[in-house]
Formats: sequence, structure tokens, C-alpha cells
Amino acid sequence: MASVLLNKRIEFSSSHRYLKPEWDEAKNRAVFGLCYNPPAHGHNYMLEVTVSGEIDPKTGMVVNLFDLKRVLLNVLEEFDHKNLNLDMPYFKDRIPTSENFACLLWEKLSLQRDIGVLHTIRLCEDEDLYAEVTAAEGLDVASVTRRYSFNAVQAGNQGHTWDLFVTVHGRIDPVTGMVTDIGVLDRLVHEQIVQPFDRQDLRQVLSVPAVSGEFLTKAIWTRLVNRISGGTLRHIRLEQTRDLSFDYAG
Repeated sequence: MASVLLNKRIEFSSSHRYLKPEWDEAKNRAVFGLCYNPPAHGHNYMLEVTVSGEIDPKTGMVVNLFDLKRVLLNVLEEFDHKNLNLDMPYFKDRIPTSENFACLLWEKLSLQRDIGVLHTIRLCEDEDLYAEVTAAEGLDVASVTRRYSFNAVQAGNQGHTWDLFVTVHGRIDPVTGMVTDIGVLDRLVHEQIVQPFDRQDLRQVLSVPAVSGEFLTKAIWTRLVNRISGGTLRHIRLEQTRDLSFDYAG
């Protein structure tokens, strides 16, 4: 029987700060930006855990959801409402970035035999940023996804808001704990996408008579793919509405 994927979400809260004590303030600020600001900043994290397995012929389930929720709550209790830098010994020698935190949670959950086989962990800091690690690629690499928005006219004279999700993939830097510099990525996307597209007629910006969602998604990929510094562009998702989105991966 083929394996089935089961996805479970659960929330918790923690605070963290990006800091290398051996660096001076200028270097910390240059590398980590606002994430360096003392004392710390908090997140209402959303953890999405995907497990795989065959459907049990007796229960009809991959894993008992009660058991899965119990294990997740038990693991996250250690981190809930804690300062990851000050309260968690795991981050004594590594920065509690989303990438490093996702890998730590993977290490802990992989020891739990009641939840099946771990397939993917996605750790969302908020609706605009999440990190993802997978069984297939190991814990030295991750993907980071950032959301951006712009309002533009596609056809006619009526504009609407587009939500753009940019996913960068690569090895987790052992020094910074990041796949890519989010500040640099933000500046790139604003320069290449948000600023030229926002409040504009996309037909004029792209010099075409009509702009479909498919065309726009590929055009965004083309504008970004060779300009990413740190990691590689893996995926673009462009959401036109809650019910309609477009994906491109080169």
C-alpha cells in the first residue's frame, strides 16, 4: 500500500534574538539587522508537522491524531513562552534562527515513535516567513519562504492585491544559522518586483498586451533567479485570490 501524508498544525510562543557574542555591534547589525535588537522579539509560532505512513487497515488512519497532538504538545512545552537564547541550552552555541529551530524540533520529534515517520517540518514565525526541513534532504539544508504583497492592474482598470511567496533553498550557514540573508532578499524583491509593479498597469510594465497569472509568475522568477545571493531560488507562488494561485519552479 502506498504511503499517505498527514499534516498537523500546532501553535506556541517563544522569543529569540540573533546574536554572535564574539562580533562587535556593527557586524551583528550588518548581518542580522532588526533581529539583533535587544533584548529579544517574540513570535506566535505555527509548527506544521507532516508524517508519512501506510493506512492502518483497522483504524483507517496513518497515525492516531490524539497521539500525534499529545507528542507535539509534550515536545513544545519545553519551548513555549521561553526565551530561546537565555532559557534553552540548545542555543548556547548556535543562533535560534527559524532554520536552526526547525532542525532542533526535527531532532526531538524524530525520536518519538508514536507519530509515524517524519516527512516535513515547517516552522512559521508569522504569516510572512517560514522555514522548512525535510527527511529527503537532511538537516544541513533548508528552505526559507518569504511573503510579499503588491497591488497592480492586470487587465482593464481594476487592480487587486497579489501575494508573492519567494522560496530560497540551500545549506544552513553554520555561523549565521541562515540559508539566506532575509534583509538582502527583502531589498532585492522590493527593487525588482514590488517597486516596479505596485500601483502600476502590469501590461505597461512588462510591455505585453495581456498579463495572465502564469505569465506574471514566470516573469517574476526571471527577474529574481540570477540575483539571489545566498541559497538558490527554488519556488515562486503567486496568489491572486484565496481560491487562485500560480506556481513556478524554473
